[in-house]
Amino acid sequence: MRRTLLQGLLHRPLTEDLPRGEEAACITLARRLDAAAQRMLGRGLSIRAVDAGSCNACELELHALNNALYDLERFGLRFVASPRHADVLTVTGPVTTQMREALVRTHAAMPAPKWVVGVGDCARDGGPFAGSARCCGGAAAVVPVDLWIAGCPPTPSALLHGLLTLLRRPPPGGTAPAGG
Repeated sequence: MRRTLLQGLLHRPLTEDLPRGEEAACITLARRLDAAAQRMLGRGLSIRAVDAGSCNACELELHALNNALYDLERFGLRFVASPRHADVLTVTGPVTTQMREALVRTHAAMPAPKWVVGVGDCARDGGPFAGSARCCGGAAAVVPVDLWIAGCPPTPSALLHGLLTLLRRPPPGGTAPAGG
């Protein structure tokens, strides 16, 4: 026990540092994303993530946006537990037959305006699981998708760029509420 404690105190953590120059770029990108959300919605962006049957690689990158390195909450972006509080629905993985109904209900529970973002290559077309007996295909086979973020998995920077691109478009189904 003592040896383990000493190792933890004396050795550097196993995590990697952010590549040089990337931290400033991510901060700038997150600030632009928050400003776009403020213009569009009158408040910060709320995101509901649904894993529709993935290998969890895309979820790890999505959750990295909440870690101490990116810390998106400081820019007004946040992940929410309820679809009733979400502006954006992110879908990862191929949609399995077991998750189809849950995805449809989650989308239906979101208030307008709402966006759907397919995260990763599997969400686009089912990836290597396409055509299997328990795969319905990509997210667009179940809900209308407004934006795709490619990658297996996409990086946190690519996710930020995708969300910024999304907010530069008019909201689906009309205008956003003024003042949120």
